[in-house]
Amino acid sequence: MNDLSAFFTPEYLSVILLPALIAGVAVSLCASFLGVSLVLKRCSMIGDGLSHVGYGTLCIAVAMGWAPMQVTIPVVIVAAYILLRLSESSRMRGDTAIALFSTSAMAVGILVSSKANLTTDVSHYMFGSILTMSKSEVILSVILSICVLLVYVLFYDKIFAVTFDENFARATGLNVRFYNLLIAVLTAVTVVLGMMLMGALLISSLMIFPAATAMRLCKSFRHVVVTSVIVSVSCFLLGLLLSLWMDAAVGASVIIMNLAMYLIATFVNLIQNRRIRNREAQETRP
Repeated sequence: MNDLSAFFTPEYLSVILLPALIAGVAVSLCASFLGVSLVLKRCSMIGDGLSHVGYGTLCIAVAMGWAPMQVTIPVVIVAAYILLRLSESSRMRGDTAIALFSTSAMAVGILVSSKANLTTDVSHYMFGSILTMSKSEVILSVILSICVLLVYVLFYDKIFAVTFDENFARATGLNVRFYNLLIAVLTAVTVVLGMMLMGALLISSLMIFPAATAMRLCKSFRHVVVTSVIVSVSCFLLGLLLSLWMDAAVGASVIIMNLAMYLIATFVNLIQNRRIRNREAQETRP
């Protein structure tokens, strides 16, 4: 275990820790907002599928000497659109399309990186390494995160309608396909940004855990979104401290904190339900 005071020197704070905090909080906010819609729409695995596509694209970009993030973001957005169209087709189930698309993309990326002897160079995209993000990557992450948040807030009412009842939203004249595509695009951008924080293997959990935890504690959509944001940012900060203290991977530490928060919320939910049942039983007694 490390002495945390060693990580709070002015030089370490300004050069490594502060950029990681800024990027991590920004990505955590985006993931928590979108995670609620994905979980409620039962599309939570799309984040996992897109992360595999992102990893394959990153491997190819590094092997070709291209800018990884700038190449990967548009490719993953296109992949999100294709997956959305495939899931709408009656010929192929959504989970089947995600599995075929994501595993193929990751296989191509692993093959290219292994042939180019870049396995070590791209490993941080697999498991996450937020403390090694460059200044340009941090700036790009923050700018794109702000764009994602602004679009989400701007179309909040439409996203709410599409999330809860697509048929009713369509009946009211809402362009459901467009807003489903919008959610998919925002998710694609967030997934690519989150790969530096969590890695391709864990980024989907950054979206799922806070939303699932919030749903254990709250009933209304707005309260779930707000609680999900609080849980996501809190777990990131606690996970970052845990990783520094234990000298462990940041992504895994963040997920451990999310798991602990989910278990606590589940326990609280069980107590609340038991109290409600006891109260109802007392009220029905003669």
